[in-house]
Amino acid sequence: MSETLTLEIPDELARRARALAAATHRRFEDAVVDWLRRAVEEPDVEALPDDALLALCDLMLAPDDQDELSALLARHREGPLSEPDRQRLDTLMHSYRGGLLLKARAWKEAVSRGLRPPPTDDVS
Repeated sequence: MSETLTLEIPDELARRARALAAATHRRFEDAVVDWLRRAVEEPDVEALPDDALLALCDLMLAPDDQDELSALLARHREGPLSEPDRQRLDTLMHSYRGGLLLKARAWKEAVSRGLRPPPTDDVS
């Protein structure tokens, strides 16, 4: 079930949503709905208690998903994937990217609270 909504958004936001939609070969409306979904579903990192925040800092892809992602990426390097495999790869990559963004937000908050040290530029 869905609901139709007329929404006026700033030109810059519309431009960014259109660019995202074009880059991901989706409809403009689907890109905007995806943004809304993420805004609603993602936790408010700044409001989390310390233990939940630290758990997000250590967030990792589930081992089975990581194995499947690695296998699909290896097969993709060797040649084109079937449509179901390509769709599964897209799904896993979306999940992976979302997790990285959430983890980065959690790290930023953990550093600001003094729960984790700031990252260093030192490459040793």
